[in-house]
This record gives sequence, C-alpha cells and structure tokens, in this order.
Amino acid sequence: MNAAEWSAVRVTLQLAASSTLILLLLSTPLAWWLARSRSRLKPLWAALVTMPLVLPPTVLGFYLLLVMGPQGAVGQLTQWLGLGRLPFTFGGLVVASVLYSMPFVVQPLQQAFEAIPERLLEAAASLRAGPLDRFFSVALPLARPGLLTGAVLGFAHTVGEFGMVLMIGGNIPDQTRVLSVALYEHVEAGELADAHRMAAGMVLFALLVLVALYSVNRARREEVRP
Repeated sequence: MNAAEWSAVRVTLQLAASSTLILLLLSTPLAWWLARSRSRLKPLWAALVTMPLVLPPTVLGFYLLLVMGPQGAVGQLTQWLGLGRLPFTFGGLVVASVLYSMPFVVQPLQQAFEAIPERLLEAAASLRAGPLDRFFSVALPLARPGLLTGAVLGFAHTVGEFGMVLMIGGNIPDQTRVLSVALYEHVEAGELADAHRMAAGMVLFALLVLVALYSVNRARREEVRP
C-alpha cells in the first residue's frame, strides 16, 4: 500500500472509532426509551431512527448538506460559534456517519433492553434502587450483548460507507478521503489491480468482524443456557 492508501485507512479508522463512541453515547438512552416508553410519539421516533436503512444515502446526504451549509440552521449556528462549516470536513463526516449508522446501534440495543425480564427491574425497585441505579446496575449489564453487537455493527458499517461520505466529505486527502472513496477512485482510473486488492481487504474485514460477532454471541447464549 502506498502513502495515500495508508492515509485513507487512518481517516477511515478515525471516523469509525469517533462515530461509534458518539453512537453508543446517544443510542443507549434512546434505545432504552424506545424499549420502555408507551408514548404516542414512539412509532414516529422509531421510524426516524430506522429511516437510514431504507433511504438512499444520497437523499440523506443532500438534506444534511442543506442543513449544515452556510444557509442552513446548523451551518449558521456553527459559523456563529466560530466552528466554521461542517461540509467537506472531518467533523461533518462524523455527524453524517452518526446519523446514517444509528439504526445499526439502536436496534440491537433496543432488542436487548426489551428482552430484560420485568421482574428483575421490579426486584431492584423493591430494594429502593432508583431509575438510574436500575439502569446502570441491572439493565445495562444484562444488555451487554446488544451493546457489543451495536458497537461492532456501527463500526463496520461506518468503515463501509460510500455515498454519504462522498456527498458530505468529498475526497480531500488526509482529511475526508476514506477507503470506500479511494476504492472508487481506483475503479474510475481503471486501476483494477489496486481496486481488487482494496475491495478484497474490505470484504475480508467485514467477514472477520461478522464471524467474530456471531461466535461471541453464540458463546454467550451457551453460557446462559440451562
């Protein structure tokens, strides 16, 4: 691999790590609320979280460009705060990746929270454990498999993003040029040997991540099986 490709690897890993950390911080309370709430707004919020699964990334990317652009609400706010514009920056890539990968983190967490027996939370409440105490001492440890699944899927999905990162980040070397965009460049330039090598590496990465994830989850299920 040449220096430009190693730079794309670095930017990709930094983007995936940053997005996954933010996703876990945002998705955990959101998934808990979706799992426990009886609000009439719950279907709307669930639909909004899931929309990136069915929307073309270019659609979401287009509206993010409008919102984060110089005339958009977020763009005007970031400029007023002295942060500049988010489009075609690493920060803009992080925002876009968090929104686009959110269902891959929220859904496993929500399913894990919904699988927690109500009697365990009631038992904790009977011992005078408050809502936060019940969440951190009972719910979160029991939802650890969902947390792991969400983190791995969010990370892997961010690594493989293309349409969204191209629209929001463009192709700026050492700043927003990620592996998927570098692969597209090789194909566009007719450098098929380099494209094959990069694509094979990404396929192998995805395969190893999913095999490891399924193996860990299978081992956990066998541990709790009577």
